Amino acid sequence: MIGYVTIGTNKFDEAAKFYDELFAMIGAGRLMEGDSFIAWATSPSTPAVSIIRPYDGNRATVGNGMMVAIAMDSSEKVDAFHAKALQLGATDEGAPGSRGNNFYAGYFRDLDGNKLNAFCMTAE
Repeated sequence: MIGYVTIGTNKFDEAAKFYDELFAMIGAGRLMEGDSFIAWATSPSTPAVSIIRPYDGNRATVGNGMMVAIAMDSSEKVDAFHAKALQLGATDEGAPGSRGNNFYAGYFRDLDGNKLNAFCMTAE
């Protein structure tokens, strides 16, 4: 259902490097890019995450309550993705762990303060 999610950035070059390294962990690469945006996906037919310099020229701001969730297929991958994000300069918003109802997730904020998580559904 979701085609792509766009995250505003005020640190375009730094954000590009951050997401290049982070998304490489899950086999995602740059799908599209221009002077003011870059989109990453695992293939042209899967949902993408992109960064953008705001069209109106104003500063990008963090959406209160907005979050991008990146699907993983194991709790080990959630742990590794969360750790990589922190290594790249993200801040922890909730260590990886079970959140009930077979939902396992780790939360972080990127270099601009946008909230993301890595999650999987567990068998337990």
